[in-house]
Amino acid sequence: MPADEKVRLDKWLWAARFYKTRSLASEAINGGKVHLNGARAKPSKEVTIDDQLRIRRSTTEMTVVVTAISGKRGSATIAQTLYTETAESIAERERLQALRKLSTPPGGFSDHKPDKRERRKIIRFIGK
Repeated sequence: MPADEKVRLDKWLWAARFYKTRSLASEAINGGKVHLNGARAKPSKEVTIDDQLRIRRSTTEMTVVVTAISGKRGSATIAQTLYTETAESIAERERLQALRKLSTPPGGFSDHKPDKRERRKIIRFIGK
């Protein structure tokens, strides 16, 4: 690709497979979930090589450096060549993942749905 080719931020995020559609990428950018070089950006902002992006999706946040520019969505292996994740981002993501795995949800999880006998006990306990 020529060095002077420019690609919009939402299009690059879509091509790099961070978001399934360009409209989802635009919504994330407008919602403040994507920062370009430490500042909020608009979907039309042009991405260049060596730009740093901070992307937050649900509970994970990652910092990536743009290594290639593409406006076309290709396979996942090609998409992974468009960026590299920073070492600090990988370490923080793994640390948070381990914390989530160790913590239990407030209500706890049941292994199964209550059977007929357990439902009767629940109804009696509630007092209906």
